[in-house]
Amino acid sequence: MHYFSVRYYRWLFSCLLLCAVVLLTPSSAFAASATNSGSLSLSVQRSTFSYTVRVLTIREGEQQLVDLESMARALRLSFSREPEAIVLKEPFTNSNVRCMVAAGNPFVAVQPASSGGNPLLVQLQATPVMRQSRLYLPVEQACRLFSLWLERDVRYQPSSGRIQAMLKGKAVVPTFLADAKQRQRRATSIAATSNASSRTSTVITGVSVDERANGAIIRFTASGPPATFSLAPPQPDSSGVVQLQFEQTTPTSRLRFQRFNGALVRSITPQQKSGQPLHFTIVLDSRFQFVTPLEAQYDKARNRYELLVRTEANVEEILRREKEQHIAQTLSHDVAKWKLDTIVLDAGHGGKDPGAIGLRGTQEKDVVLNIVRDLGNFIEQQWSDVRVVYTRSNDAFVPLHERGRIANKSGGKLFISVHCNASVNRSARGSEVYILGAHKNSAALNVAMMENAVIRNEVDYQESYKGFSEEYLIMSSMVQSAFSRQSTLLAQQIIRPVAEKQEGNNRGVRQAGFMVLWTPSMPSALVEVGYISHPAEELLLRDRQRQKAVAYAIFKGIERYRKSYESNVMAALN
Repeated sequence: MHYFSVRYYRWLFSCLLLCAVVLLTPSSAFAASATNSGSLSLSVQRSTFSYTVRVLTIREGEQQLVDLESMARALRLSFSREPEAIVLKEPFTNSNVRCMVAAGNPFVAVQPASSGGNPLLVQLQATPVMRQSRLYLPVEQACRLFSLWLERDVRYQPSSGRIQAMLKGKAVVPTFLADAKQRQRRATSIAATSNASSRTSTVITGVSVDERANGAIIRFTASGPPATFSLAPPQPDSSGVVQLQFEQTTPTSRLRFQRFNGALVRSITPQQKSGQPLHFTIVLDSRFQFVTPLEAQYDKARNRYELLVRTEANVEEILRREKEQHIAQTLSHDVAKWKLDTIVLDAGHGGKDPGAIGLRGTQEKDVVLNIVRDLGNFIEQQWSDVRVVYTRSNDAFVPLHERGRIANKSGGKLFISVHCNASVNRSARGSEVYILGAHKNSAALNVAMMENAVIRNEVDYQESYKGFSEEYLIMSSMVQSAFSRQSTLLAQQIIRPVAEKQEGNNRGVRQAGFMVLWTPSMPSALVEVGYISHPAEELLLRDRQRQKAVAYAIFKGIERYRKSYESNVMAALN
């Protein structure tokens, strides 16, 4: 019975003790029960010994946060709690420097216990948060805070999931602040203050910009003692403007407005009014999304001030995309430039020049004008994106050289000249299409001579066509060689449907020295729709329905050419 009572009281005492522990340490209970709680190893090396302990952490989203109180204990620092804050005390020197971290405030005040010292402000990249009466910071930010404050190397190694603190030896300038790789990724922003005598002024001697893949480092070189500096505001406004302010500082006389050609920093302008702080207005490219607040720091070893600007995205990637967009716009412009959007239609002869005349009195100028008008109507009805330009739209006389000028001035992409053929041989019949070139045979020469004879109706024709010779024809053909392939393809596409309308009398594609084809700087072809000197073909050419059919046949040839041409252009540009 007595033995049972002893066991009972021991059990009861253990239960009461456990309840007391749970009630007195709510945060520990929370940490143990929370599904997102955890811990990290912290290895500490001091002058005479080393040790490893674990510090409390929690995870919120993708971030791992460390308990500042737990980390202070692990580093054997003294601390005190204040409402929504924690005050840490530095034990390595006799200055009793304190560091106050408050929930919801990204600025940390580091100052001596005596009221005479100037504070050192540390601008954190993350804001401390209060969870169950404990202050937490992202692990990397906490390490940088302790590293800067203690002036010893405290860093987090993500690969091993371990914090390492080197607390032995003399105080050193934290190496992470000078580490270029760390600068690219993240850095702690420091507003340095001056403990030097106010009799000596700091001078900013130069400004430079070092752009990186994910941001930029703006450096302000200086002479003289360290100066108090701050960002106002700590993030760019909607226009990308931010100001950096220096107390008791002056610029050298050579410091002026600077424009930068980089992607992120646009310009930097120094400004100072009498008796006022020195301001640098920094204009950033507002297209980028910045990581805020921006970070400012003082490089004591080099006596320079640095503003670290980080972006959410990779600047080089954004520039690559913009370059691709620019290329796409250029290609789009090239597509528009090469698009077949203007066709010049030339009805041969006109006015005082009737052209060839058939046995029944049919005049070439009337037949081809009707065909050209019908052709223009087909183009406008079928292709709303194509503009039709006529060298003549009525019974007017237009000089040959003027027809080419009209084509060039209108920005034509295609030149089609329509004619009726004639021959002393009354049995000659059929359709043929000509391109500019040296005459290959006497028949082509005769046709060219007949069409070119119209120049005698022009005033001062000898002056206008001075120098036209076989040699000049060769030179003109060489100039047109850039379009010779397209002209040949155009002629080949036109002759097939046109010849079908002329009962299969296909006389093919030929080349000859037509003066009307000299000037147009574009693919050009001259269509001889039939022989007006042939009695049967004259009757067909007089008929309005047949004229419309011939016009539609020419349109179908142009349509085939256009499809082939534009597909080749797109293939070349892509």
